[in-house]
Amino acid sequence: MDDSSDPESLVTRLAAATNAHDLDALVDCFADDYLNETPAHPSQSFTGAEQVRRNWAQLFAGIPDLRALVLSTAVDGAVAWTEWELSGTRRDGAPQLMRGVIIFTVAEGRATSARFYLEPVELDGPDADAAAARVAAAGPRP
Repeated sequence: MDDSSDPESLVTRLAAATNAHDLDALVDCFADDYLNETPAHPSQSFTGAEQVRRNWAQLFAGIPDLRALVLSTAVDGAVAWTEWELSGTRRDGAPQLMRGVIIFTVAEGRATSARFYLEPVELDGPDADAAAARVAAAGPRP
């Protein structure tokens, strides 16, 4: 592991490990007790680097040409705000494209937590008016 505690170094290592499909190097970017919070999908939140391993093993197997691009990074102390694009082709031939933000907290060169806002891109979704109307019409959820 790189012992740099600089959050930007972590982001660089994480993107490089992702693009090399180096599962061990990728998992080494995360603390053993890493906490991943997924605010838009709370049931998908998890704790532990072993879950990171399971998730990425599936992604590398299912999207053999998966590539990560860090579009921007802003660092404030131990926190890195990062904007990502993940793209590739699934084994069934369908394109896969995700974009979003991940906010990492870093200590001793590893991510200790993240707030994860990465989502599949909806290329043929509703326009702005229809999206707003859909949200407004949805009403309260249980």
